[in-house]
Amino acid sequence: MSYEHFENQEHEWESNLKVNEGVNQPIQVNPDALKRLKASRMHVMPVEWYVDGIRKGDRMVLSKAITLVESALPQHQQLAQQIIAVCLPYAGKALRLGITGVPGAGKSTFIEALGMYLCSQGHKLAVLAIDPSSQRSKGSILGDKTRMEELSVHPNAFIRPSASAGTLGGVARKTRETIILCEAAGYDTIFVETVGVGQSETAVHSMVDFFLLILISGAGDELQGIKRGIMEMADGIAVNKADGDNVMRAERAAAECRNALHLFPLSESGQPTEVLTCSALTKFNIDTVWNMVKGHVQAIRQNGFLERKRARQDVQMMIDSIEEALKNDFYRNTLIADMLHLVEEDVRQQRISAYIGAQKLLDVYFDLLKKSKE
Repeated sequence: MSYEHFENQEHEWESNLKVNEGVNQPIQVNPDALKRLKASRMHVMPVEWYVDGIRKGDRMVLSKAITLVESALPQHQQLAQQIIAVCLPYAGKALRLGITGVPGAGKSTFIEALGMYLCSQGHKLAVLAIDPSSQRSKGSILGDKTRMEELSVHPNAFIRPSASAGTLGGVARKTRETIILCEAAGYDTIFVETVGVGQSETAVHSMVDFFLLILISGAGDELQGIKRGIMEMADGIAVNKADGDNVMRAERAAAECRNALHLFPLSESGQPTEVLTCSALTKFNIDTVWNMVKGHVQAIRQNGFLERKRARQDVQMMIDSIEEALKNDFYRNTLIADMLHLVEEDVRQQRISAYIGAQKLLDVYFDLLKKSKE
């Protein structure tokens, strides 16, 4: 074949590779709505706008106010504190229930079953889920709403997951403030859920009226991995998944828990810790669990323990706020931020110990505070 033949064939291949122009697709999002959304994200509203919306039960306004509470920006925090101060007189009337349990115990299914029962009784329910952030990626799944399909769309329910961002003390303070906003919005029942059994239990226990521990049977030793501290914190225990062939095992697990609780001293509230079996799947004993919670809270309200408990929680909220403010002020300091990487490298290379590194940074920080007062 001649060179001209290949040259002509090459031109023919090039012509076959031409791309025709496509049809312009219509815009999928309303441009005006997108502009309004961006404007609402960029600009905050006056305090009165948030308070009026919260008092009217507007979920959008409530969500925006909670976002301000969770924001780390100083201007957002200042506005959030003003909103909380105005909403505080309208709060404090809801029943606050903390829910925890071993992984796989069916906490989300239980919350949906109990939540739907309460909503059918005319209650307004807010579910606040503390989801620990990953230490590696700093992210959280925040998948509680996807696991509560019915409850998440019920008009009487409001579900708000929050990431701990690695600071359980900080998320505890923000969750307490979120409780105040939800109560001011008219929610008479607040659920605070933790994910798994860990350090977040202490934080949740410090902000609720009743602390419920969810357990399951058939996972080996039912008390294995449940620390004595968590058992002592529990005001009530529900052994979930008591359905089908698992009923007898659930009853056996409940009996073991009752026997273990006999070894513990009576709670400060003066009320014994009840142990029940239930099934979130079949709704078995869900109403009985709620009656247990309601009866306990009514009893501690009558003997005055609830008032003392909430006063103690308010003091703890103040301490958490001080610790969080000091921590944020320390890390936001520009000089500390510049020094931190250098000191971290010295510690990493073992040129100095971790204690000396921390003391160097604290000395600089306290010296800056001293100079600012002079």
